[in-house]
Amino acid sequence: MAVPISHYTGEERSKRIFAIVGASSGNLVEWFDFYVYAFCAIYFAPAFFPSDNPTVQLVNTAGVFAAGFLMRPIGGWIFGRVADRHGRKNSMMISVLMMCFGSLLIACLPTYKDIGVWAPVLLLLARLLQGLSVGGEYGTTATYMSEVALKGQRGFFASFQYVTLIGGQLLAVSLVVVLQQFLNEDELRAYGWRIPFVVGAVAALISLLLRRSLKETSSKEMRENKDAGSIAALFRDHKAAFITVLGYTAGGSLIFYTFTTYMQKYLVNTAGLHAKTASYIMTGALFLYMCMQPLFGMLADKIGRRNSMLWFGALGALCTVPILLTLKSISSPFLAFVLITLALAIVSFYTSISGLVKAEMFPPEVRALGVGLAYAVANAIFGGSAEYVALSLKAQGMENTFYWYVTVMMVVAFLFSLRLPKQPAYLHHDL
Repeated sequence: MAVPISHYTGEERSKRIFAIVGASSGNLVEWFDFYVYAFCAIYFAPAFFPSDNPTVQLVNTAGVFAAGFLMRPIGGWIFGRVADRHGRKNSMMISVLMMCFGSLLIACLPTYKDIGVWAPVLLLLARLLQGLSVGGEYGTTATYMSEVALKGQRGFFASFQYVTLIGGQLLAVSLVVVLQQFLNEDELRAYGWRIPFVVGAVAALISLLLRRSLKETSSKEMRENKDAGSIAALFRDHKAAFITVLGYTAGGSLIFYTFTTYMQKYLVNTAGLHAKTASYIMTGALFLYMCMQPLFGMLADKIGRRNSMLWFGALGALCTVPILLTLKSISSPFLAFVLITLALAIVSFYTSISGLVKAEMFPPEVRALGVGLAYAVANAIFGGSAEYVALSLKAQGMENTFYWYVTVMMVVAFLFSLRLPKQPAYLHHDL
């Protein structure tokens, strides 16, 4: 059931909205910095991995990208523990500062020509720092935004976590497109690729200043609790909640990466659309997807988070195969745009409230740890592998199997969503 909107003073509403902005600004910067690497890799790959084969260079840079992905569970654990034991605000500040350092390090790195093998080693180190940072960002930000959001409108305000997550990706690709208009290929390879990392580092410092002014949502009593941030306490007392979150996050991460990061390659390699056309389609679809998040968050406030999650699982299970099969042989860019937008609308039932629905499963002393670790593990295993699994099955002539794999995971998400309580035990009644 929807919760009636509580009455706040104008000052209290303003403080909470500012807190949402401050927390989500860092989220945007973190994801901007993380994805700039992927979008710039084609330009800096030769500088760090000299080879006569461009494919080998890209494989090496992709390997470093994947290493950052695999660091997320460790980041989820470390920063979740910090947030529960030392405060959400401190965890978010350390996280964005680490991302700033990682981006600045990449921007200033000497190339292979200058320092030899140390160049790719330092690139890997910077990427590992960024992986740790973004792994810890999700759980802490989701927890903080859920705790500070206005009661009765939590779905709406918590949805801005994914608004900024998607916004970070869009800004990253947009900046690269702008640079492509002003710099030629040689200039981009020589120094232009460094510019987005400098921009990301500066933006991270601005976000750090915003986060310094945030009000802490955890109490001193909670932070001093002997179970605060304890992974032993998490699995001893909240194992069922952790498994439930892990279950629906696995499907949520898989379908999210299927229809966002992998979809551009799918439109080119499978549907046969031109790469530039695919870029236009995905940019437009991702923009609409970003705009959908508050609307679906408001819908969840009306119909309930559990119902939104059930709609997500059910529609994802029913529509994934038909949408992907239709896209496989599509020739109209407009129809492709409509179908992908439809798929992302289904995903929005989950992403708009994903952080909130996780946060409601755990008490405050292990909330950031429970949310961050469950998300990071499921995301690294199922989300991070989505593109690899899809391309591997395609290479074996079994591309349709991937469609059914996503569908099965949507059924799993639906079944785990049935385990969600109709009335959450935690956070629901907090002011």
